[in-house]
Amino acid sequence: MSVDSNSAISYLMQHTAAAMGRQSDQLLQERLGIGLSQFKILMALQHEPYIQQRKLAMHLGQTEASISRQIKLLHERGMLVTRINPKSKREHLNVPTPKGIKIAEAAREAMQQHYATMFAALNDKQQKQLVQMLAGFHAWLCPPGKPNSCNHPFNI
Repeated sequence: MSVDSNSAISYLMQHTAAAMGRQSDQLLQERLGIGLSQFKILMALQHEPYIQQRKLAMHLGQTEASISRQIKLLHERGMLVTRINPKSKREHLNVPTPKGIKIAEAAREAMQQHYATMFAALNDKQQKQLVQMLAGFHAWLCPPGKPNSCNHPFNI
């Protein structure tokens, strides 16, 4: 039985993303005591510190309840603080603490080291092609203004 290219690509991308997510979550739990979801929240808040929880949930593809729960855990562990928005006293902003920034950097490093062997199997030209292809997929999936889009460009 032959599999068409679109089905193969779709399956392999979904399966690879899921497997990398599981491995990353396990790695971060074992080494740093945080989950992949908490890491993504820390990274998103560093990139866009004044983002509302609703938008954060949408960007990360999680429920608001899940984001709220993860933010509470990050607060309890001293990785986030809440500040009042000086422009809107009714709005609370979550900001990574120095500890949160340090943990996020350590998490990024741990994942880079973990996947280095896999990426090293590709030569420089293949790595550049892979980055270009993934950036193209990202641009198609997340154009500015599209619902559930991450709304950040990935420039090569």
